[in-house]
Amino acid sequence: MRTSRFFLSTLKEAPSDAEIISHQLMLRAGMIKRLAGGIYTWMPIGLRVMRKVEKIVREEMDRSGAIELSMPAVQPAELWQESGRWDKYGPELLRCKDRHQRDFVIGPTHEEVITDVVRKEVKSYRQLPLHFYQVQVKFRDEIRPRFGIMRGREFLMKDGYSFHSSFADLQREYRNMFDTYTRIFTRLGLKFRAVAADTGSIGGTGSHEFHVLAESGEDALAYCPDSGFAANVELAEALAPSEPRAAASAALERVATPGRTRCEDVAALLALPLTRTVKAIAIVLTSATGASGQFALILLRGDHNLNEIKAQKTVGDFRFARDDEIQTALGCQPGYIGPLGVGALPVFADRSVAVMSDFVCGANEAGFHLVGVNFGRDLAEPAIIADLRNVIAGDPSPDGEGRLELCRGIEVGHIFQLRTKYAEALKCSFLDEGGHSRIMEMGCYGIGVTRIVGAAIEQGHDERGIVFPAAIAPFEVCIVPMGYAKSDAVKAAADALYAELTGAGIDVLLDDRNERPGVMFAEMELIGVPHRVVVGDRGLAQGKLEYKGRLDAESQMLPVAEVGQFLKGRLCAG
Repeated sequence: MRTSRFFLSTLKEAPSDAEIISHQLMLRAGMIKRLAGGIYTWMPIGLRVMRKVEKIVREEMDRSGAIELSMPAVQPAELWQESGRWDKYGPELLRCKDRHQRDFVIGPTHEEVITDVVRKEVKSYRQLPLHFYQVQVKFRDEIRPRFGIMRGREFLMKDGYSFHSSFADLQREYRNMFDTYTRIFTRLGLKFRAVAADTGSIGGTGSHEFHVLAESGEDALAYCPDSGFAANVELAEALAPSEPRAAASAALERVATPGRTRCEDVAALLALPLTRTVKAIAIVLTSATGASGQFALILLRGDHNLNEIKAQKTVGDFRFARDDEIQTALGCQPGYIGPLGVGALPVFADRSVAVMSDFVCGANEAGFHLVGVNFGRDLAEPAIIADLRNVIAGDPSPDGEGRLELCRGIEVGHIFQLRTKYAEALKCSFLDEGGHSRIMEMGCYGIGVTRIVGAAIEQGHDERGIVFPAAIAPFEVCIVPMGYAKSDAVKAAADALYAELTGAGIDVLLDDRNERPGVMFAEMELIGVPHRVVVGDRGLAQGKLEYKGRLDAESQMLPVAEVGQFLKGRLCAG
């Protein structure tokens, strides 16, 4: 491609509302243009990157044995009502009516549609297994779209769905998809990690997320460098302390702590480690199981944070109590509440709290805390002890192989063992070998194609712009001639190299504009082209061209005849 026949629209500065680096750089590089909140036009330079991601995804999905189809973006409400998600999905589901006032949705995902296809087409176990996938635009009406394409409302996604006659066969395909996704992200040239994850609103029994590692990532990941363990912090188990509870050695004492409502402040006032404090979190149960509306307490060690997903699995559905509800139940303002003297209120204690002795907690009296508190002596043993917290760096790995470390990641892929959740709801069944009707097992496998582009930029950038892996860069090589329109020698050498590289199947951008060298260099670095060759009269006089990799500190001079082979070697190695 020649820049004279292409469209580049770069900016020197990013708009002030661009919050994260990928959003800033995509706007500056002219990859996207905002149309509305969370909705973007993909400009030619951005579309080239997205199409390269899409190509790798398709090639590996086809290699895996999955079959591509294309489902409608507009879906009838009846399917969502049949699955039960019409009411459960929430306001992210964009609903609309046609001219006959029939309800439809703009698809955020396609479990219902594909299950409807399969229940109508597949009757016998002989037709299974099946795995269909598509690469299609989705729409989710985010309440606050932000971060550019990272949390947009419209996005491109690869979603796949498999159907099986047995759970064992679903597990086989799940492993196949795990390996397929690993190949995809490896080919994309990204540093990534696959982690065990919560199934969330999709449902099912098994789940792995694929994260591009980046300090700006929204998700915290826990992994053990001494083993293969990795999980989203939401799911990583915090093991119970191996040491038993020490015997009580301190007397119970009420101490004044005016204005100290945080464990950190109380510990500092009392000159005690934060690990000696216990924080009580007031909640109200909201489950429709008869306990709805009941006030309860969750106890955590002062240096730990509540894991709401774990807590919900133990406690049931809940919400955090309001200040007035805390005042009514405990006669105290927030910041000073504790588990002593709460009568029959349910108390849920984290495993770490259950082995504590001589600890500090709120006295249920404004301006006071209790010191030297012990279970069994001063208050009853917790009725329920469970893993309720987020793991922290240094915790034992759940697989027993070492200690956990934490990093941050951007979720770009997710695979689920749906089991029979949607198949049962939509009556998707088959006849087994004995002629008996059975519900199909299902798997679901998603990749955020547009999100990968943003994640790649979050992972790869510097002060000059984007640093793309060669596999998804808009162009693999840029040729920057000095005075293309003024020097016949420069034009001839640049055209010859361009012809050689394009003939070898390399994606090349020849910058044949009449621009200053500084402008051309800056734009090529901004858009993330990984290899640059400068053609100039001075170098040609010596029979050489100047090469510089996007991350190289210095350029190097190469013989004209060797540049093509050199680049082919670099691209193959990358």
